[in-house]
Amino acid sequence: MIKPKISKEEVNELPIVIFGGEVKVIDHDDKVSEAIQMLRRHNMVGIDTETKPSFKKGLLHKVSLLQISTEDICFLFRLNKITFPKELGDFLSDKSVKKIGLALKDDFNGLNKLHRFKPENIVDLQSIVKNYGILELGLQKIFAIVFNQKISKSQRLTNWESPELTEQQQRYAATDAWAALLIYKQLMKEKKLTKAEIELLANNANQ
Repeated sequence: MIKPKISKEEVNELPIVIFGGEVKVIDHDDKVSEAIQMLRRHNMVGIDTETKPSFKKGLLHKVSLLQISTEDICFLFRLNKITFPKELGDFLSDKSVKKIGLALKDDFNGLNKLHRFKPENIVDLQSIVKNYGILELGLQKIFAIVFNQKISKSQRLTNWESPELTEQQQRYAATDAWAALLIYKQLMKEKKLTKAEIELLANNANQ
């Protein structure tokens, strides 16, 4: 039975899990085609982005990194180092490949400032988790509820435009995209709640 909510304290008690597959950093235009070809062999992928944090009011940076992950391999597209390739936009617009993430509207708004494209076959976890009895909206808490494990957020405010990404940054970035994919795959094995059950769950949570 999936529980609807989890506290920060409960999450902190859980064992940490990180993406253990292969991470490929795409920091040159000539690496893009091979990466896209490999991704097209899969019918679904996890997606996330990272942006250099701004500590000055009113200063917003462009998206620095796009992570696209399968269960075994994650590609990190360093968009601050490469021209946003048309092939990448075409992949994100491909209806035959399901793209899964969290708060994807924000991600795609940021990406569209670099290159105009229309994302297709998108699943935002925030829009479906309630159907499976989960009332949390953050990736870390959703993952904790589904898998009883914790994904670290320690690298979130690091510099994503550094000349080289550290191993810790690479693993963190890959883990977020991979985690979204794993959550979706697991939820597809669970039974959906009825509309009445969802309403009862929400009412109980508000009491």
